[in-house]
Amino acid sequence: MSNLETIPQELLCPSNPGSMEVLEPRLVPLGGPRAMTVRRTLPQRRRSLIGAWCFVDHFGPDRVSDSGGMNVPPHPHTGLQTVSWLFTGEVEHRDSAGNHAMVVPGELNLMTAGRGIAHSEISTPATTVLHGAQLWVALPDGDRFTAPSFEHYRPEPVVVGDASVRVFLGSLAGSSSPVRTFTPLLGAELTLDAGGRASFDVDPAFEHGVLLDAGAVEVNGTALAVDELGYVGLGHTTLEIVSTSDVPVRALIIGGVPLGESILMWWNFVGRSHDEIAAYRASWQAEIGAEEWPADLGAPPAGPQYGRPVGSEQKALPAPTLPGIRLRPRENPAP
Repeated sequence: MSNLETIPQELLCPSNPGSMEVLEPRLVPLGGPRAMTVRRTLPQRRRSLIGAWCFVDHFGPDRVSDSGGMNVPPHPHTGLQTVSWLFTGEVEHRDSAGNHAMVVPGELNLMTAGRGIAHSEISTPATTVLHGAQLWVALPDGDRFTAPSFEHYRPEPVVVGDASVRVFLGSLAGSSSPVRTFTPLLGAELTLDAGGRASFDVDPAFEHGVLLDAGAVEVNGTALAVDELGYVGLGHTTLEIVSTSDVPVRALIIGGVPLGESILMWWNFVGRSHDEIAAYRASWQAEIGAEEWPADLGAPPAGPQYGRPVGSEQKALPAPTLPGIRLRPRENPAP
């Protein structure tokens, strides 16, 4: 079955095919007295997902001497994939599946958490400026308990009009990534000459997002400023990106078929219910010796769910306290 056959026809014929929803960032500290601040554009109250993309953090360029850089101790994830993409700097990744890798500009590091993984992220001593993005992809229900894994890929640039594109997930402009995804996805970095333009044929069964890192652009006729995330819904066959600045443009393009499922995101977990999230938290807290397993959750897991990142000597990051109300999944608006 093609992607188009799963989408209602009325959603594939937008009344205003040039329209774009602009999502503005909010500032979020990653934690600690010298917290590195990120600009988060997804999720938001009005939009939780673009395809299966459920989380977009954009950071830098930050001088590490001022911000302290990235120093995220071992912490857990479930039910998602993390996508790390840098423009400047270097980050050391360690995870409990035995992977130790460097995140460097222009190269994809993708970690699949599946049923549970722990990892740490630390900018290296040689890094003076840190600049990039981290994004999450929600795994569909049938694959969210898969075994944890890690993939690395260095895409080659392709030229489209006045733009250069590196496709790190999915396919665009004749370039395809071999990296495995669990739903149809697109992820690419675009650089565009000042005053230039580029037009891309895209799958009308995909939702798309454009995160602007530098410059100023119009996407399908709508202006987008630095740090904003432009959302383009279903039914569009073209992404037209035009520079409106006198400096080079850089952006990330994301997209995918709507997930079609309600998810529940809390802290570093993606699940489907409050009780599931509570069990994920309890498992992590018990595993790091922070709390006893709660009796009201029944029998504890037979063994560690997350494990310890290979080679890490840092103290693990404890989970925050759950709110005093039951967590509820967010419903995404119609694409």
